[in-house]
Amino acid sequence: MDLLQKLLNIVLLPLTLTVILFLLPPFLFLKYLFSLKRNICSENVANKVVLITGASSGIGEHIAYEYARRGAILALVARREDRLRMVANKAQELGSPEVIVIRADVSKDEECKQFVNETVNHFGRLDHLVNNAGVLRVNLFEDSTDIASIMDTNFWGSVYSTHYAVPHLRKSKGKIVVISSVATWLSPPRLSFYSASKAAQICFFESLRAEFGPDIGITIVTPGVTESEMTQGQFLQKIEMPWMPVESTERCAKAIVDSTCKGDMYLTKPSWTRVGFWMRVLCPEVFEWCMHSMLVNRPCTHQNKDR
Repeated sequence: MDLLQKLLNIVLLPLTLTVILFLLPPFLFLKYLFSLKRNICSENVANKVVLITGASSGIGEHIAYEYARRGAILALVARREDRLRMVANKAQELGSPEVIVIRADVSKDEECKQFVNETVNHFGRLDHLVNNAGVLRVNLFEDSTDIASIMDTNFWGSVYSTHYAVPHLRKSKGKIVVISSVATWLSPPRLSFYSASKAAQICFFESLRAEFGPDIGITIVTPGVTESEMTQGQFLQKIEMPWMPVESTERCAKAIVDSTCKGDMYLTKPSWTRVGFWMRVLCPEVFEWCMHSMLVNRPCTHQNKDR
């Protein structure tokens, strides 16, 4: 076995690179053709039932508006019922035939079961599940408190919701939308638990995609810094990135719904943030030095935000 391992270490990487270079042109051409097909055959969500968690503000709120413009029926979930009702009223003005609001905390298994069942009992079906609810804590690892709540909401909340929604999504050949973050590959200091929770989320849903195959589509979204309650005020200053351009929530939501309807596997918005991923892969030492220099060398004030 040791000999085999040594042989694979020597041979496999150059062999794989050779095969990739040989197959890359036809692969890119086929990918382009499939992209054209998805654009032409984009899903019509009029009168389809869409359940959105974390819909009271930010990206979730504007995803609700974007689905509403396309005539979707909505079930909106969040902890702030008053805000949900405001979002529901605007969604109906924008064209949604019917909207229900459900006050719930996604970090609680039973409440996730309840809002999925309530949605299906009310509308008789479920077509799209948007896992958007999330919390953000900005602090250094040694100053961190209430650690479990981050994983409970960002990771387990999407797991619970999906667990109860899957039987209904199978029936409708539906789709799951996962709102993650570019922090999964940037892994910035002061966002260690947030980044870890979102990375766990991506790994989980990539595994589910392999399990479900074509039965249920999964679109994983990695937004950059986007206008929301989570990034209001002094957020960029507190993570020492005041230069970072902030993406419009409306543009981000439109791109998310477009990608979901086309059946895209991934969406990064804005697309330029992919540069961070390639920097980390190709020159990790430089990337880590930049992160440390920009983000760690100054004191940090706590910032806690939910969506």
